Amino acid sequence: MEFKDYYRSLGVDKGASPDEIKKAYRKLARKYHPDVSKEADAAARMAEVNEANAVLSDPEKRAAYDAVSAQAAAQGARAGAEFRPPPGWDTGFEFTGRPQDAGDYSDFFEQLFGQGARRGGFGQGGGGAERRGSDHHAKIELDLQDAYHGGTRTLSLRAARPGPDGRMQSEERSLEVRIPKGVREGQLIRLAGQGGPGLGEAPPGDLFLEVHFRPDARWRSVDRDVYQPLPLAPWEAALGASVEVQTPSGTVEVTVPARSRAGRKLRLKGRGIPAATPGDLYLEVEIALPPADSDAARAAWTALGKAFPTFNPRETQGR
Repeated sequence: MEFKDYYRSLGVDKGASPDEIKKAYRKLARKYHPDVSKEADAAARMAEVNEANAVLSDPEKRAAYDAVSAQAAAQGARAGAEFRPPPGWDTGFEFTGRPQDAGDYSDFFEQLFGQGARRGGFGQGGGGAERRGSDHHAKIELDLQDAYHGGTRTLSLRAARPGPDGRMQSEERSLEVRIPKGVREGQLIRLAGQGGPGLGEAPPGDLFLEVHFRPDARWRSVDRDVYQPLPLAPWEAALGASVEVQTPSGTVEVTVPARSRAGRKLRLKGRGIPAATPGDLYLEVEIALPPADSDAARAAWTALGKAFPTFNPRETQGR
């Protein structure tokens, strides 16, 4: 996807105040609004201006955008260049209320804020002198082992709020959060009363934490099932073996059937993410080849090749 320079789209500096952003948007809206503009590309430019304003006029979205822009600059990405936000870039950003619908914006906006928009929708109280505080939401990252054991974690959240001068100020807070055993990817953990303050005597809103697991080469989850690579030596795969495997729930002894091929899945029932009906753990067979890094090793590989003179691993290609 293409990186978007929202500051350039509005023609403002990165340190622009909210009033400067508002004035720039109004000026461009008068110029490019399709109902009045004579510009050939008015509709496209108006869409670009609207998207930039949707981000830069929102202190929380602007803070998140500034963070990912700094990473883009470090990678040398500029407006129009291909760019992918690194995994977990938005972890810990705390957003208020119902985020905007991402459907009318670019792929870049969708990638940054689209999931947040769909995971939003947490309501606020009605009008009047008393009003319940706004609900907040944030993405957090946990280790997969946390789903097996639960426990308490200290999480840091970042929010952007306008300061006395109208410019954004970063606020950080740390929370002790109890992680329930059996939590799943995408699950929401509700912290009652940790959202925005209420008006008058109304109660505060809630904070919803959306769980994501940190990328880990050792395993991945799909709902409650967990998948883990199982490297085997060629003789273990061919002849069968009993091997010790370190899983998220601890070490287990696994019987590998003879003639196991790469890609075969060995199912360990009930060893996935815990629940009343727990998921399963699938061990995905990989064949690890010993290196031919000595005369003895090369001789062994040569002898193996001579032992299977008719074996052709490419005989099924093209069929």
